[in-house]
Amino acid sequence: MDLALADKVVLVTGASGALGRATAAAFAAEGARVALHGHSDAESMDDWVLAQPWRERSMTVVADVRSPDEMDRALDEVRVAWGRVDVCVANAGRWPLEDQRLDECSPERIRETVEVNLLGSMWTARSFMSCLARTGPRADDHGASLVFIGSTAGRFGERLHADYAAAKAGLVGLARSLKNEIVRIDPFARVNVVEPGWTIGHKPKPALDRPGVITRVVRTMALRQIGRAEDIARAVVILSSPAASRHVTGEVLTVAGGMEGRLLWDESEVDEAAVRSRLASQE
Repeated sequence: MDLALADKVVLVTGASGALGRATAAAFAAEGARVALHGHSDAESMDDWVLAQPWRERSMTVVADVRSPDEMDRALDEVRVAWGRVDVCVANAGRWPLEDQRLDECSPERIRETVEVNLLGSMWTARSFMSCLARTGPRADDHGASLVFIGSTAGRFGERLHADYAAAKAGLVGLARSLKNEIVRIDPFARVNVVEPGWTIGHKPKPALDRPGVITRVVRTMALRQIGRAEDIARAVVILSSPAASRHVTGEVLTVAGGMEGRLLWDESEVDEAAVRSRLASQE
């Protein structure tokens, strides 16, 4: 199926991370022009892009998603280079590594988590909508697309990461509000959320290295396996497609192996060694 993404201009924030890279590569495979955004690890992102066969259809921008001015500048860089931005994937985020009850969390950690995950996505959306207002909708009625990367933490909660869960939950309300606003700019524009569960990418996930963690995680999933960044990226591409998802907006697509937030398997039914082996074979 032709997803009608060839030559579309796509911005992916947080593209120095595993999910951002996988998402950029998935769009590039569809023939899109991809602008990769990074901040603290932008140098490694640049090196990775230069090694890709689609590098001639890419550009990189550096900005802090916590700064509305910097995000305005980043979107403007892409617009000036390629004329417009058709798709925006608000992927940049941060998961605090330390497990802490809310009463143990410092105000600084809570503010930082909300600043990056919720406000960073809001500033990204604001800049994208402003950019879209400047260029107007496409003449071919292929509506713009805004996709937020949420988390199952926002749906089910996450013990010892309440700050993260609250920030990700806020993206659902944001998306369902913006779906009614963005159509005032582009009548065919859509806003959706992709909600990953536990996902592994090009960098090791320290939390999964602890014995027993994988068993505990996959016991809540119908599919007893950890997701890959590519699994999430493909869902983002489908939701962004003006051909495959032209009538889908305000929706939350969970990509988490059938996670329900409750135990589905007895511990004896989970072979942690087998799950780790599959993960290693996919790296």
